Amino acid sequence: MDFNLKKLTSDAGVFFTRAVQFTEEKLGSAEKTELDAHLENLIARADCTKNWTEKIFRQTEVLLQPNPSARIEEFFYEKLDKKIPSRTTNGELLGQYMLDAAKDFGPGTPYGSTLITVGEYQSRLGGAEREFLQTSAINFLTPLRNFLEGDWRTISKERRLLENRRLDLDICKARVKKAKQAEAKAAAEQELRVAQTEFDRQAEVTRLLLEGISSTHVNHLRCLHEFVEAQATYYAQCHQYMQELQKELSRYPNSFASNANPSTSATCPSPVSSATLPGVSPPCLASSSTPGIAQEPSGPLKIPDVQQPSTGHRKAKVLYDYDAHDTSELSLLADELITVYTVPGMDPDWLVGERGNQKGKVPVTYLELLS
Repeated sequence: MDFNLKKLTSDAGVFFTRAVQFTEEKLGSAEKTELDAHLENLIARADCTKNWTEKIFRQTEVLLQPNPSARIEEFFYEKLDKKIPSRTTNGELLGQYMLDAAKDFGPGTPYGSTLITVGEYQSRLGGAEREFLQTSAINFLTPLRNFLEGDWRTISKERRLLENRRLDLDICKARVKKAKQAEAKAAAEQELRVAQTEFDRQAEVTRLLLEGISSTHVNHLRCLHEFVEAQATYYAQCHQYMQELQKELSRYPNSFASNANPSTSATCPSPVSSATLPGVSPPCLASSSTPGIAQEPSGPLKIPDVQQPSTGHRKAKVLYDYDAHDTSELSLLADELITVYTVPGMDPDWLVGERGNQKGKVPVTYLELLS
């Protein structure tokens, strides 16, 4: 008990003298031993590495797991050294919902069968995402975490010890200057030599650890390459799955058109001459009550009379560019000439347009019919 008390008293005394030395240095009333330039550069480089590694690590965590509650849960599992439970990705969950919905709607219906196809591909996308998350966590996040929680803690501990050794050295230097008697000065000089030796030894240990930051950069560079490779693989898989899904859906490009509600079909205004609308964008193809669709230009616009096209073939000049919405329509370029005609029972706001071997529906409002 006496030994522990003495040690506690001694440690308290050392702490007090260091605190006094540190305060006097800040106030400019005491000299401070400066580290050599090489060691200072290593310390600055280490601090920069730690700060940016921490930011990259935190933001990568957000990228891989946007849900903050899930991140907190994973943090506690890691601290308790327990295996993190497997989670269903959003893509897998969406795919399962679609498959379940198809059962209720009827897998034999067009909507139900399409839900099954899309749901299966959503599940595949979710599986690709799960693999990407696991690979990135192992190959990129784990090395960054190991540096922050392992190597950096060791470096910080040795740097604190170096700072204490420096304070002890400067305290001894101050004692030598204050010593008046030869015996006291000799004892102070002996303490100074011991403090200088300990400081030099600790400076060398700290320098070796800080020089190891270069190896850390090399390791993190390799991990960064693996992270990018995992991203490239993931996005390539997603692209492949989406291309395959598009091919599956393109087998029935107009399956939804035959079941569409006539009351929801788009209505077009009368054709507008380009001569009367300089600089005005083409008119809308949807009802003005449809949200999110550009409306017909307002103002006193001159609308020429509509001539109902005959069933015969005629030439027409395209007034505005038009992008086909599906394979049943024909894309148009402004100022080109195409052949148009109508068929019995066709919506009067649409014509059949031909350009070489291409054929499809075109909106009347985008055309100027020629005689």
